Amino acid sequence: MTYHPKSEFMATMIERGFLADCTDYQGLDEALSKGVVPGYIGFDATAKSLHVGSLIQIMMLRWLQKTGGKPITLMGGGTTKIGDPSFRAEERPLLTSEQINANIDGIKRVFTAYVDYNDGPTGAIMVNNAEWLDELGYIEFLRDIGRHFSVNRMLSFESVKSRLDREQSLSFLEFNYMILQAYDFLELHRRYGCLLQMGGSDQWGNIVNGIDLTRRVLEDEVYGLTSPLLTTSDGRKMGKSQDGAVWLDRDMLSPYEFWQFWRNTADADVGRFLKLYTELPLDECERLGALSGAETNEAKVVLANEVTALLHGQSAAEAAAATAREVFEKGGMGADLPTLELTRAELGQGISAAQLILRSGLVKSGKEAKRLIAENGARIDDVPLTDPGQMFDAGALASPVKLSAGKKRHALVKLLD
Repeated sequence: MTYHPKSEFMATMIERGFLADCTDYQGLDEALSKGVVPGYIGFDATAKSLHVGSLIQIMMLRWLQKTGGKPITLMGGGTTKIGDPSFRAEERPLLTSEQINANIDGIKRVFTAYVDYNDGPTGAIMVNNAEWLDELGYIEFLRDIGRHFSVNRMLSFESVKSRLDREQSLSFLEFNYMILQAYDFLELHRRYGCLLQMGGSDQWGNIVNGIDLTRRVLEDEVYGLTSPLLTTSDGRKMGKSQDGAVWLDRDMLSPYEFWQFWRNTADADVGRFLKLYTELPLDECERLGALSGAETNEAKVVLANEVTALLHGQSAAEAAAATAREVFEKGGMGADLPTLELTRAELGQGISAAQLILRSGLVKSGKEAKRLIAENGARIDDVPLTDPGQMFDAGALASPVKLSAGKKRHALVKLLD
């Protein structure tokens, strides 16, 4: 990347590793240098929370606002009814309007931690594309918008081509998705003067469509910017852990578990993640990323603290770090650990070791719990569990106990009066 930007936003995107591609570096940079640029990213409401895989885009919106731009968080209340087919092997399950609206309510909570929604020139706004997509008349849409799209060109986009090359079905419903996403950009430009769409590099084709459509219909110039699709150094998709998705909503993943995910970052990823997911100065990110051996753990704790504080607040980050110190360094219980609370009625005559581990959320199935015990990976209060059928009654659980799966995953079990 040899382009030297004038605007703080473009400089930040380049220096911190956010930038994969841009439709017009100089044009966007000039616009950013001259005044407030409204920019958006769309988020389909397929779950009640976003996960860590969306965090790079959320951070881009945060940096846009911090450098004088206006972030628009576009909720896909309309497009979620279809589902983005980009680089997917099969059609997404269709959700009802009620499910989509419930998911949007959950996702809204996450954004307030990263961008400031207010009435000022750079105040963030949240928009739902169902406002215009639900009102479209099919014939009018085909006549006014559909005529600007070449099927030949749509078939050439990698997201579609890869699906067809594998001879996997692509429904007409999904094929329309890219037209609707392009129309979103046109509508946001009309309504809010939006000049920029951002997204992951898998969205490049959809973004270019929106730019072309806006140029054809309104003869206006708008811009697109993409971020790299991140994988961890071991090849895993960002946002996934051994235990599934790393959710951003505290009701779906506790602040401690979120903190622990970042603390367990591979050594090779620490410097890169500090630049992308924290606001630490670049020289400090470089210093921490260059640490090696046991000192790398210091950098991982800083990473976990900084990312957790942005999402859940400073006190939650400090509590998570304190819990980790207590559990890992001092062998203590850690009051902030994920906790399974059992009533005496639930407990009845007792509960087996395998069921305790399963109910605590440390494993996904009874079979996995038994395998963990058989491989000497399960402990209770740091004592190995050897029998999946070992029973624990009210007496054994009278005081809280700590369950462990391996060295890094822990949970508390408490008996309620």
